[in-house]
Amino acid sequence: MIFPRHKKQEIAQPWWEASRPRKNSRGSIFLVALLAGSVGGFLGVNATGGAIFPHANLVRSSSTIERAPNSVAGIAARVLPSVVSITTRTNDGEGTGSGFVIDSAGYILTNNHVIASFAEIGGTLRVTLNNGDVYDATVIGRDSSYDLAVLKISATNLSALQFGNSDKVEVGDPVIAIGSPLGLTGTVTLGIISAKNRPVTAGGSNADNSFINAIQTDAAINPGNSGGPLVDATGVVIGVNSAIASLGSTSQTGSIGLGFAIPINQARTTADQLIKTGKATYPVLGVSLDMNFSGLGALIAKSASGIMVGGPAQGAGLKPGDIIIKFENREIINAEALIVAVRAKKVGDRISLSYMRGTKEFTATLTLVAAKN
Repeated sequence: MIFPRHKKQEIAQPWWEASRPRKNSRGSIFLVALLAGSVGGFLGVNATGGAIFPHANLVRSSSTIERAPNSVAGIAARVLPSVVSITTRTNDGEGTGSGFVIDSAGYILTNNHVIASFAEIGGTLRVTLNNGDVYDATVIGRDSSYDLAVLKISATNLSALQFGNSDKVEVGDPVIAIGSPLGLTGTVTLGIISAKNRPVTAGGSNADNSFINAIQTDAAINPGNSGGPLVDATGVVIGVNSAIASLGSTSQTGSIGLGFAIPINQARTTADQLIKTGKATYPVLGVSLDMNFSGLGALIAKSASGIMVGGPAQGAGLKPGDIIIKFENREIINAEALIVAVRAKKVGDRISLSYMRGTKEFTATLTLVAAKN
């Protein structure tokens, strides 16, 4: 199961408190400090009570560590000023997430699930910059299909991040995730790209699911990282951190090295639409899929509504009951995989697919159209 990464989590109990009730934490910490002091005092004397190094002359180093611009520290120093922390307060409670500046005029990109509760029922929405400045924010537009939203704050001359090309990244490339996990702002974690084109479904309900053609990474991503940037070794954004995998527990336990980000090429297209019109669209084949089909491939629903009248699929000769098994060069194992593959394209793209009708395989070429809102 995939969990969105924006809800607050309780921080695990420190090891020195593991065998003691929480109320004794102050005494426990004090005990550790005393032990450290005792050990230090013991190491400073010999068996007769005299100093081990009576004539030691401690020298302070004045050397300076040089950090290259393309080092992790150098990249973090450039990217951090553009990463923000997002806080929502509604009647349903509080939530935290991350985002990043995409335009110096105050536009910020984040996940839809970070601000969805505020957008639906109202409350307060605040953005905290890396320098500590706090602003009230407004929602310019949001799209649950891609799990993206654009916010606006009344600030100018902000440092905006540069977009990379997520189509060019390769498995094994180093990446850095930046955000506010558990409310800890400005957290930087390092990893690699573990996989590309992972079909990931995230969302609070079946009616509000996001289908992501995700970049998988082992960089630590935790609750609160949602909406933060995933950057490459040059410091440009190649993804928007969105979700992590769970071991199946009902509790969200945090990173297990399976994090997922929305490719920035898709995010850029959606953000541009949201800024211009307040809403985004996505491409469709013109079919309705049977989401309960357990066989291999994506089954077009066996009903009159399985094929959209006048849509691309109908024009290409597809019929209810056909099973789509390949989209372009991508094997389709289920309905979610097909939805993700289609939404990774653009309206107007011409694509090819393969499908089974009974025991026979057919191919078709068609042009994707915009979904009707």
